[in-house]
Amino acid sequence: MKKSLVALAALAVAGVASAQSSVTLFGVVDATINGYSNKSENGFGQEVKLQKNQLTNSGYNSSRLGFRGTEDLGGGLAASFWLEAGLGNDDGTTGGNVANVTGTSTTGLFNRRSTVSLSGAFGEVRLGRDYTPTFWNDTVFDPFGTNGVGTNLISTANGGATIPAPTGFTTNQMYVRASNSVGYFLPPNLGGFYGQVMYAFNEASKYDPGILTPNTANSQRTGRYVGARGGYANGPLDVALAYGEATIGDDFFAGTTNTLKTWNLGASYDFGVVKLFGEYSSAKNETDRSNPNLFNAFGLTDPGAKGWLLGATVPVGPGLIRASYSAVKYSDLQIPGATTAISQNLTQLFGLQDPKADKWAIGYVHNLSKRTALYATVAYVTNKDNTLVGNGLAVTGAFVNPTGYAPKNSTGYDLGIRHAF
Repeated sequence: MKKSLVALAALAVAGVASAQSSVTLFGVVDATINGYSNKSENGFGQEVKLQKNQLTNSGYNSSRLGFRGTEDLGGGLAASFWLEAGLGNDDGTTGGNVANVTGTSTTGLFNRRSTVSLSGAFGEVRLGRDYTPTFWNDTVFDPFGTNGVGTNLISTANGGATIPAPTGFTTNQMYVRASNSVGYFLPPNLGGFYGQVMYAFNEASKYDPGILTPNTANSQRTGRYVGARGGYANGPLDVALAYGEATIGDDFFAGTTNTLKTWNLGASYDFGVVKLFGEYSSAKNETDRSNPNLFNAFGLTDPGAKGWLLGATVPVGPGLIRASYSAVKYSDLQIPGATTAISQNLTQLFGLQDPKADKWAIGYVHNLSKRTALYATVAYVTNKDNTLVGNGLAVTGAFVNPTGYAPKNSTGYDLGIRHAF
């Protein structure tokens, strides 16, 4: 009898525990027919063109498969986990290749997000791989959400595309997400104010004395990220400011550290019949030299990029029209592969025009239900004053120009279907 009572009590406790916990399976499957045409031109007006049509994914929302759960610990405390894997539904892959901080590729399953957290009245402390604060403004205040050919050029310039550029920004593997991070989020009951801070460890081994440090590039400081974001959202208004520093390269014995310092300000306002978006971004790839060289005396500066975005969404029945204009202008670029200061910063030395680009995008989303949608997007990029840019700012895909040709313009499209569960 006593054993039966103990068993019943155990079952009752288990029932309470299960009632206080939840685990959810969720995901997005987004299939896209995508095409682009990139043009380049030489000094004689001769053009070359690269065209491609393909079935890919994530043209509207990023395809993913995830698990998340929360346990009520009592007293207002809760423990949560979030495991989210990128999904290549066009070819059946999961996770995919994730470039690490040294630029090589590793395979990661839960490469989109893998966190465990503790939350309460104090806010939330989150550990693991997560979005960086500076990326949030680029995606939240973009009508296209940094997905597909409509993605704004601010994202492209800062490393959100596979397109190589001579600025060094595309070596920033921490633009979208940072691994090994500790994050803190303000509680949601602050009258519309919100914010977060993040610190990501580079997990490098330190040697004492320093002479024992292996002479390996990007092994001592690369991979560190620190950033913060604060904003205010109330009714139709949402505005946020973010700042971040990503250490994207170092050479211990040369005494150099490359840090990409980024700040951006974004806002949106929903009038009901139309929602307007805007963002300004500034990024600088700064090199800290503990052993200054002769060329610093000439006032050579580090490469940078400034970008801006204006956009709108217009609800039309069960659908949504999306449109945006974005632009980016580079400054003090370095020649691709340059290894000495004398071969860098040619725009400043010779007074050449800084490269810049403009992008127009328009699209339509037709919601068949709350979970399923059809969509179409077209985008057009124009490159200007870019004779020093070795690779074009294509709408999508990497395009390496033939020798003697400079990028001119690019057109792309997405046609797809998205299902969320």
